[in-house]
This record gives sequence, C-alpha cells and structure tokens, in this order.
Amino acid sequence: MSSSNLPASSLPSIAVVGFAHSTNDPASTGTTNGVEMLVPCFQQLYADLGISRTDIDFWCSGSSDYLAGRAFSFISAIDAIGAVPPINESHVEMDGAWALYEAWIKIATGEVDVALAYGFGKASAGHSDRTLALQTDPYTVLPLFPDARSLAGLQARAGLESGAWTEADMAAVAARTTGASVDELLAADYVADPLRAHDIAPYTDAGAAVILASADRARELVENPAWITGWDHRLDTPNFGARDLTRSPSTALAADRAFDGRSRDVDVAEIYAPYTHQELIVKRELGLGERTRINPSGGALTGHSLFSAGLQRIGYAAHEILTGAADTAVAHATSGPLLQQNMVVTLASQKALAGGEN
Repeated sequence: MSSSNLPASSLPSIAVVGFAHSTNDPASTGTTNGVEMLVPCFQQLYADLGISRTDIDFWCSGSSDYLAGRAFSFISAIDAIGAVPPINESHVEMDGAWALYEAWIKIATGEVDVALAYGFGKASAGHSDRTLALQTDPYTVLPLFPDARSLAGLQARAGLESGAWTEADMAAVAARTTGASVDELLAADYVADPLRAHDIAPYTDAGAAVILASADRARELVENPAWITGWDHRLDTPNFGARDLTRSPSTALAADRAFDGRSRDVDVAEIYAPYTHQELIVKRELGLGERTRINPSGGALTGHSLFSAGLQRIGYAAHEILTGAADTAVAHATSGPLLQQNMVVTLASQKALAGGEN
C-alpha cells in the first residue's frame, strides 16, 4: 500500500489498471446470469495485465435480481470466475460502479491489493421501461407503473418550460453521437413528448469489468496507472415533487467532494446520461471547463447497458489515462429514477499529479 512518489492526499493511493467490456448488444442470446458476457471480459483483463484469476484478491459484482427475473442471480454469475480455489467475493444490487466503490474501500482498508469489480445486465429479457418503475415509491408512484421514458419526458418538459435548456440543446447532445445535424434531428417525430428517439438511449445487454490496484501493484501492472484522486456518491429524495427535476443537487455535492477544490477543467468527462437532457443537467452540476471532451466513448446514448453503464463510464475515463490520451478525467454514474443517486470519480495520470494538476 506504499504511496511513494505520490503527492500527500487524504485518499489512499489506488489506481484503475484495467478495463474491459462486452459488446452493447440490443438483444444477446446469452442467459440473464451474465456468464457469457463476463468470461471474455475477465480473459481480456488477465491477458492485458499478465495476471491470472488467483492474482485477484477481491471480487465485487453489481447486478439486479429484478432485471434477471430471479432471486440471487448474481450467484450464477460467479460461474464466470470459477469456484475453485475459493474467492473473496461480494455483491451490490446496483450498477457495477457501486461495486467498484466497495472494491476501492477494500483496498483502502489495507485488506487487499488487487480487486476486480464487474457489472452485467440483460435488458432484452423483459420490458426495461416498466421494470425500472420498481425503483419508484412503492405507495404513491409504483402502482401507476410509469415507464422510464415517460418520467424522463416530464423532466425534459420541466427544463424546457423553465428555460434551463432548449430542444436544440438536447439535439446537439445527440448530434455528437449520431453524426446527424441538429436540424435533421429536430425534424424527427416525438416518441414521448418532448423526447424524440435520438433523445433516448436504447437498452442493451452488456457486461463490464474494472481492476483496481494499490500503489505498488499498480506500478507493477501498468506503465501509466489512472490514479483515483476523488470519489463521492450522494442521493436526492425519491419524491419527485420535493425536488427541482431540472437540477441534481446530489451530483453537485458529489462533485464538490470529489474535486475537493481541484481544477474542473479536466481533459475528459464520461457522463452516464440515458437521455440527452440529463447530460445537460449533469454537465452543469459538474462545473466542467469548455475544453473538456464529453463522452468520447459515445456514452450511454450508444447503448444503455443496465447495471454496467456506470462502471463503463469509469472504465472509459480511466482508459483515456491508461492509453495516454488524457491526463485528467472525471466519471459520473447514476442510479434510480431521474438522476436520484449520483457518483463522481476523478482520475489523473502520474504526470498530472507530479505537475500539480487536478
């Protein structure tokens, strides 16, 4: 757990050293336990880092029994790891980004040096818009079974009527991903007024995995670790009528804690936004600089992989640093209806840390 050559910090010296994900598939033929998605991810990480399964000290998964349609579905996913020899394992009923947080804590406490977190989901196995209604208040909202895109449409309409954004602003977010012009996108029909098809991320089946390592192990495994410089997650009330849906106070607070006074003019930001207007909300709350490249991966709009999309955002942000394409990055993950829970992770290269950046 040595932190030699790293600036003094209240955080332990832990880095992302590997990231792999499966294809964001609109409808995969695999089972809902994620094994078919995860095995290639794990094999890729072993090969990239020159390690084996037994080099992983701790495993943590993120998934949903509701999405899988059966209880304790994460147990079956362990087949992708292998049961012999026994492993040190845990699970969260959340996006894999929250599994990664638990893995980070495990290293921070000094219990382990290398941890792998993974997330998976097979959205095509059911009606995801309706399944996500199970996250809403069980007494006042769930009985209505509001589908996710209808709720997002209400949020988008609130922003339009308040002047927080325009339909052209929303289309500009989609244009960056689709390659179409804003005018072309605005000519499309509504599918959940005021949302058009390009405003809504398509659900996909996918899995992803990220490996964290303590300082000494990180330097042994990769040339340019993506050092974690800040991490925080917060939540807002689930009561839609008790909060301004055009803002995200939990994102703002998490960002304040994660950046901790450091520059927000980072090279890259990976934002988990299943709807175009939600990217506008999160970007504002993160307080990003104008030069920041947003979602160079394409973001969730290229594939809304439930329960791994947030982990992918962290993985993609780290990948930019691992490959030398960026020196500073921020990743955002969300869970719950209408940006109810939000996580912010800041990362930096050794070069940026040595130069006092971020």
